[in-house]
Amino acid sequence: MTDVATPAVARLKRRKPPVIGPVTLRMLCLAVILILWEVAPRLEWVPPVMLAPLSKTIMAGVLDFGVFFEALLYTVVELLLALAIAVSLGGLGGLLLGGLRVLRETALPLISSTYAIPLVIVYPVFTAWVGIGPESKVLFGGIYGLFPMLLATAAGVQTVDRGLLRAARSMGASWSQSMWQVLLPAAIPSVLSGVRLGVAMTAIGVIVAEMMASTAGIGFLITQNRTMFNTAEVYFGVFLVLVLAGSLDWCVRALERRAAGWYPQKLTAI
Repeated sequence: MTDVATPAVARLKRRKPPVIGPVTLRMLCLAVILILWEVAPRLEWVPPVMLAPLSKTIMAGVLDFGVFFEALLYTVVELLLALAIAVSLGGLGGLLLGGLRVLRETALPLISSTYAIPLVIVYPVFTAWVGIGPESKVLFGGIYGLFPMLLATAAGVQTVDRGLLRAARSMGASWSQSMWQVLLPAAIPSVLSGVRLGVAMTAIGVIVAEMMASTAGIGFLITQNRTMFNTAEVYFGVFLVLVLAGSLDWCVRALERRAAGWYPQKLTAI
């Protein structure tokens, strides 16, 4: 048996690790994209009116840094307020929908059907109610991100082992204790998936609302510069939106790492 296994072990020892790791490969792909961004419009592979060179885009952002920074700050404030609505109401509503059978059987099908409706078509109603100021963006973005957060939390709560609830109740746990100390910790993975999706959808809702009807914000700047064919300014605004979305995703990933150790500890405490 030793003689048979020896060639296989020798081949494993001779096998070299991959020359290019995943991180390096991602960086190379990003470098290729940036180079093409600079070269394609200059060589007229793409009309400059459709795509400004990277260097020109960065220069436009530097020259109008104050305007873009003020717009970005405006959008970030709207986004944070909208996220507070989406995460708080979506998490609490999902916990109740998944934990209470009556709500789960009556309200959950209606909410799932409502989520299938494109909410963009009702944005004019928001502007009619509260105007084109930041209130409509916060409200629209919050509702846009609330549904995925609510449905993901409810789905996560429904998958929790009911034996955990029976064990908690047998030890005298109240309904609220069962909710917060059993259901919620056990549903943390699904809740965090809902948070990630809810954050992305909230950002989309706020930016789209700013592009449709607004007087400030990154979405407003993108629309304004697009109507004036300021291609470089448009792409710099898009770049800021990508940076903002990436920062939010990084925050959610950090939250997932922090919550990874909480789930088993809370259930062990029960």
